[in-house]
Amino acid sequence: MNKIWTVAQREFLTRVQKKTFILTTILLPLLIFGFYALIIYFAVKGSDSYSIVVADKANVFNGAIGKNDNDVTFRFMNDETVNGLRKKVESGEFDGYIYIPDSADITGKDTIQVVSGKKVGIETISNVQQRINNALEEKKLLSYNLTRSQLDSLQKSTHVKFIRQDGEEESKSKAGASYALGFVSGFMIYIILFIYGTMVMRGVMEEKVSRISEVIVSSVKPFQLMMGKIIGIGGVGLVQFIIWGVLIIFLNLLLPFIFPGLTEQMQSGSMQSPQMAQATEAVKSGGASGFMQALSQINFGLVIGCFIFYFLGGYLLYSSLFAAVGSAVNEDPQDAQSLLLPVTMPIIFAIVIMMKAVNEPNSSLAVFGSMFPLTSPVVMMARIAHGIPDGVTVMQLVLSMLLLIAGFLLTTWLAAKIYRTGILLYGKKITWKEMIRWVRR
Repeated sequence: MNKIWTVAQREFLTRVQKKTFILTTILLPLLIFGFYALIIYFAVKGSDSYSIVVADKANVFNGAIGKNDNDVTFRFMNDETVNGLRKKVESGEFDGYIYIPDSADITGKDTIQVVSGKKVGIETISNVQQRINNALEEKKLLSYNLTRSQLDSLQKSTHVKFIRQDGEEESKSKAGASYALGFVSGFMIYIILFIYGTMVMRGVMEEKVSRISEVIVSSVKPFQLMMGKIIGIGGVGLVQFIIWGVLIIFLNLLLPFIFPGLTEQMQSGSMQSPQMAQATEAVKSGGASGFMQALSQINFGLVIGCFIFYFLGGYLLYSSLFAAVGSAVNEDPQDAQSLLLPVTMPIIFAIVIMMKAVNEPNSSLAVFGSMFPLTSPVVMMARIAHGIPDGVTVMQLVLSMLLLIAGFLLTTWLAAKIYRTGILLYGKKITWKEMIRWVRR
């Protein structure tokens, strides 16, 4: 154990004391924050409002097409002719025009043409079409002698609640908050396994190619060397990850002060992935009070505790496999690509299962993914965010942790048998078939 600790201490100190570690640890969050701020800035400032001048001779819209917003604006000039509208567009005063003659029958076969002076994006086209169709739909409904109160009653949606058999209400805000928390937690572990697992593999490859491992193995057993490297590099990753987390949180708190008003674009969902936009919309639907209530219902102590456990368990499990691959690779880096496929495929499969688990935490696929040791670090975080017993039962959580520990012990044993042979083997291209023979030896 002392030798393992000595190797781990050496791996930790040699990496932490490098200038590259300090630069990447500090500069990476700053770069992420800079790109993040630029995306928000250009998303808000980079798109101009699309203005349309309307000459409504048939008085179809009664002088208004919904409420103008920052994306599309309509201005009515009913006295203008087609030539006058065209000149206004050509001069750049407006981006497009609509001309509706006196004889137009919009409820019949006639169509409304928007003549544009420039290329129009698909989002602008959809926005204009939706605004015009909504205005026409309202006019058609009013033509059936409906009063404004009746029309508002027709357009008002009925509130539908989901209640379980035990009487507890299924909150959309809580589901959205759990969705977002589970997605972010699982994706963070997914990234961690790739980054620091690869770091372990490269550390093993460097020592093998430089023949330093031959000197170290003369005084330290191969298993002790492998475990020392895993623990040492894992310590580097943990310290770096904590610093990144603190800096990113601090910089995100500064974002509203540096760019006041720009974060509303981010919260609106237009800058988010479809999954995160769906979660944000669910959270926002309950209002500020619903959002705060949803956060208060999430057991953050359980989520943080499970995150630390599955982070460490997943890292130790995959790092041993990455170390085994690194010990079997020679000078050619392409050899690592062919050997890495069986190791990286379960991680990719885990993120695919997580996409379903955040929506359906009790589905059979989500339960399997949270039990299988190679996918449980990612998938279980998606389920645990929904709480106990809603997302996962206590029995399933305990069983998943035990299986992850057993998986780590098994992969470490297998990796150690591969490592002790591969670390001293040179000049031969290794395949998985031969590595399996090392395990049986």
